[in-house]
Amino acid sequence: MTSFIEAIDLGGMSVALIAFSLVCVLGAAVVRGFSGFGFSLLSITALSLAMEPAAIVPSIFMLEVAASLPLLPGIWRDVHWRSIGWLLLGYTVFVPIGVWLLAHAPVAPMKLALGIFVMATTLFLMRGFVMRRMPNRIETAATGAAAGLLNGAFGIGGPPVIIFFFSSPAGAVVGRASVIAFFALIDLIGLAFMARQDLVTRTSLLQAVLFLPVLWLGVWIGNHSFKKADPAAFRRWVLRLLLLMAILTAAQGIAALTG
Repeated sequence: MTSFIEAIDLGGMSVALIAFSLVCVLGAAVVRGFSGFGFSLLSITALSLAMEPAAIVPSIFMLEVAASLPLLPGIWRDVHWRSIGWLLLGYTVFVPIGVWLLAHAPVAPMKLALGIFVMATTLFLMRGFVMRRMPNRIETAATGAAAGLLNGAFGIGGPPVIIFFFSSPAGAVVGRASVIAFFALIDLIGLAFMARQDLVTRTSLLQAVLFLPVLWLGVWIGNHSFKKADPAAFRRWVLRLLLLMAILTAAQGIAALTG
């Protein structure tokens, strides 16, 4: 087994590290299949305990795209495409600004502030706040701009869009489908930028191929569970997951400040 791993060049990953990584990917994939989001943050946070983020982020982005493929045929008609278009417009314009902040602003306090903001917003939603109408074009584009800014600065653009759909009157099915479609599109954009910077390598491709069967198994389990879920219970589960993501983001900021 060890000689096989060395032969395919997985970036120096040992058998134990591969086993740990497979468990992390499976758990994050189950969450992704059920909720439509959370895979990148959960998997990268877990794998970063044993690996440098730069060594795994490209392969995780590839897996994010692959996670969407088995879900797209079943959700295509439920996606709120009009909102997706305006979200992508705001996102595309503001991603470069986020990248500039990444290059010039201290990341740790900004991550802490982001985590606190998302926690506060999620707790507000848990208390029962919902929008009575779908946001207009300007509000939707502004949400996309916030996602682009955060994704460019931290690689965490999900919370604004998740809050956007799951606090709207769109409903659990439309919200989940739209989140899946939006993340698939921005992950493709992200991979294109990574490829231009030569970050997509043979090793990252091989890592993604190795994790792919476990990813699809986890997505299938999560998607199968969603079909049996009550919409109200699903919304509560999504908010709890969003709260966990906020706590993990804030913890990363605190760790960087104290480390």
